[in-house]
Amino acid sequence: MVNFHSQPTTHINHVALKVKDLEKSIEFYKDILGFKVLKSIENTVELTADGEQPLLTLIYSESYELKPKRTTGLYHFALLLPERKDLANFLLHIANKKYPIGAADHHVSEAIYLEDPEGNGIEIYSDRPSSQWTIENKYVKMSTDPLNTEDLLKEADETWKGLPSNTVMGHIHLHVNDLNKSTDFYVKGLGFDIVLPYYNAVFLSNNGYHHHIAINTWNGSSASAPPSNSTGLAYYDITYGSQELLDRQLANLENMGYKVTKKDYSYITSDPAGITIILSV
Repeated sequence: MVNFHSQPTTHINHVALKVKDLEKSIEFYKDILGFKVLKSIENTVELTADGEQPLLTLIYSESYELKPKRTTGLYHFALLLPERKDLANFLLHIANKKYPIGAADHHVSEAIYLEDPEGNGIEIYSDRPSSQWTIENKYVKMSTDPLNTEDLLKEADETWKGLPSNTVMGHIHLHVNDLNKSTDFYVKGLGFDIVLPYYNAVFLSNNGYHHHIAINTWNGSSASAPPSNSTGLAYYDITYGSQELLDRQLANLENMGYKVTKKDYSYITSDPAGITIILSV
């Protein structure tokens, strides 16, 4: 089975959120999702599944205000669990907590949806083997069907003990305001492939995954970027398989007129919707 979230595949490996209530957010991410605190420095808290690498960072400021509705930015970030039984154990855990959720079967994966206390969308999912995915006319077949929770719970084999250590940031789904321009940015600028256009949305990936990034205009083509002091997505990280590949994409971005700033061993840019992205090897 292809590993879609390590070298040489280009993938998302980390998301950072701006939060208004740090203590409440930490409690949610530890108690409900099962993260562990990796590092806490002043107003920044790094959360981890394996105790070594941060998957999610919370950034607090007393000046932050809740993100306005119908703006660009995060639709949801998605944590990929290693096995179906892990998703079953999480479903049992979340049911015991009586936390509100949604759920869906996407053909390529099974997913549970929820929001954190500040309205940030989260997907917790497990993939079906890629050998079971259907490819039609170069596009991967995905659907949004009801999740068979009864069948899923048959896989549950233990009480939830927090996120498995090999949980990864599976993908990120974003609100944008110009689908064509944003698609051009992610394909030509960042090097992703279109795997499915779908109802004012485009799903993109590298190395044949069902999607590492999705973009949509479901908040409207007139959606503006939220104010800089809004809660929500601060930035997310994309990791490339080699410096040569990253250099090629950086050159493409600059040729397309996008600003790229070097910081230490990483590069910072923004997509057409104003979403900040950190690129590294």
